[in-house]
Amino acid sequence: MSHPDRFMLAGVMGWPVMHSRSPRLHNYWFERYGLAGTYVPLAIKPEGLEKALRALPALGFAGCNLTIPHKEQALRIVDHADDRAKRIGAISCVTVNPDGSLTGTNNDWYGFVENLREAFPGWRGDAGPAVVIGAGGASRAVVDALIHEGATEIRLINRTRARAQSLADALGGPVTVLDWDQRHSALEGAALLVNATSQGMVGNPPLDLSLNALPRTAAVCDIVYIPGETPLLKAARERGNRTVNGLGMLLHQGRPAWRSWFDREVEVTRELRALIEATI
Repeated sequence: MSHPDRFMLAGVMGWPVMHSRSPRLHNYWFERYGLAGTYVPLAIKPEGLEKALRALPALGFAGCNLTIPHKEQALRIVDHADDRAKRIGAISCVTVNPDGSLTGTNNDWYGFVENLREAFPGWRGDAGPAVVIGAGGASRAVVDALIHEGATEIRLINRTRARAQSLADALGGPVTVLDWDQRHSALEGAALLVNATSQGMVGNPPLDLSLNALPRTAAVCDIVYIPGETPLLKAARERGNRTVNGLGMLLHQGRPAWRSWFDREVEVTRELRALIEATI
């Protein structure tokens, strides 16, 4: 809850963290709404995470975001975690309660859904089969979001099948795990393709995936946003598919954080998107 006589303070914990675009994102909202406050990067080593989180109340923080490698460890530290965070198995946002206790939530699923809705007006989770590549933390949020949005078929593919099966078992829902060598044919009849891996990110090789079987009516989402257009998105765009990168996922996940920290509604504007895109 924000107060007119209190400096509003939040941040992002990660290791490393200086590459994060979150400070630009949240400080844009402080400036746009004329609020006294700031959002800072906090470089916290894994072994120091618990002490850092426990220091938030004394330092006057309303809360913080968490990025790699802290999201899973934080789940074991906070005093309370909502059902969504428990199901996904990771926390992306911590809120300091009035009594100094810490509540953990996961807003990545929300950012994913809102990104799709912004990019593809009228998008529906039950529009047809969804194919998700990857079985890491981001994939858990994506699959959970698709289940929540009413997906009737989710084809989950990962290089290590056991990890994908573990994800499917944990989340339930209409998830079918397929072998890695089935990834090309799995695109047949799909309405949505999501790359939830880091393949295609700057410094990483492109995702090894042929789009020949993918309907041209399908939407393609890559959670990577550096570069702005991954090889996957470029190939999809050139064949006529609608595409969106992961920048909107980052932007939109900040909105519920502000509701929790400061009891305020904030908007993802064209100006904000352009501001962050200019740094990529």
